[in-house]
Amino acid sequence: MFEQQPQNLQLHVQQLAQEALQKAQPSTWFDVLYAEAQGDATQIPWAKLSPHPYLQEWLAHHQPFALGQKALIIGCGLGDDAEALAKLGFEVTAFDISPTAIAWCQQRFPDSSVNYIVADLFALPAQWHLAFDFVFECRNIQALPLNVRSLVISSIASLVAPDGTLLLINRVRDTEVEPSGPPWPLSEEELKLFESLGLRQVEKIVYQESEQFNVEQVRIEYQRT
Repeated sequence: MFEQQPQNLQLHVQQLAQEALQKAQPSTWFDVLYAEAQGDATQIPWAKLSPHPYLQEWLAHHQPFALGQKALIIGCGLGDDAEALAKLGFEVTAFDISPTAIAWCQQRFPDSSVNYIVADLFALPAQWHLAFDFVFECRNIQALPLNVRSLVISSIASLVAPDGTLLLINRVRDTEVEPSGPPWPLSEEELKLFESLGLRQVEKIVYQESEQFNVEQVRIEYQRT
């Protein structure tokens, strides 16, 4: 499932990201892209209008879930992953830094039980600390540069409740050398930061998405011990 983006869209995303970096605001470009799309999901390269298949695969092998468990979707985009969890009985909060994306979710799912909210991964609400039984992080870390990576990972880890689960899906690289991006795939040393923050790796699956472009993604299940 390697994302074959139109080259002009890929270049535009990279341009927006670089402009945001120059302003030392590495996550502001997301709302620019959503606003420019004007309701056309084909202009959002990661929007598939369906739950991520690696999430669906994990959920299928871990049911049934206790009703009312609290779940959090990080960078929820257009809301499909959040809706999948809500259908399984989770009490779901889904946030994105983009007000446009959140409004889009609410328009797509007007009767949803999901609490869609605008929030910033760099300034999370204090009441979210250690508050969620299930946290889903999909390709947000790789969309942010290396100079904020340890801060982002620490912020994500802080959300997982005792005995809670973090499910992570991101591209990875096999070197500590800084890659060009976005996306900026994660290194093994960066992934180890989660374990230093009290999360134990339960399962790791590597997906070879494109041999031609040497693109690998991982799905890692962590649990707070």
